[in-house]
Amino acid sequence: MIRSGIGYDVHRLEKGRKLILGGVEITHSHGLEGHSDADVLSHAIADALLGAVAAGDIGQHFPNTDESIRGMSSIDILRRVHELLAKKKAHLTNVDATIIAEAPKIAPHIPAMRTIIAQAIAVDESRIGIKATTNERLGTIGRGEGIAAMAIATVEQE
Repeated sequence: MIRSGIGYDVHRLEKGRKLILGGVEITHSHGLEGHSDADVLSHAIADALLGAVAAGDIGQHFPNTDESIRGMSSIDILRRVHELLAKKKAHLTNVDATIIAEAPKIAPHIPAMRTIIAQAIAVDESRIGIKATTNERLGTIGRGEGIAAMAIATVEQE
């Protein structure tokens, strides 16, 4: 059976935090606020994978009320989601994701993001598509107050 899931995440930018996207630390004046490392790309992909196998969402599996996971790497979240998919006999076909941010420039970091994410979920990086766009200075993201990501994942389940 072929199944698909959609994921979306958004976090506010905050001075004094590291900016982590797709497991890559990017030099920027602000980072994303959140309970974990707030990697919106990894969170959107995790939600898409969970949705594809009808396993709830990232908040159910990694709640922001759980102090034991404060500061957790979102790449570790992806590894755990991959383990859940394996238990459900689901194999990733592909992921397509988009990061929405006014700054910093994302494109130079996409090859490293693809490599890190592919390793975390044990697939060839040719199965991971990542793009970046701006919000054309419209709304919260357009004003540079946050960064968002959306993703779709397709899996084949036995």
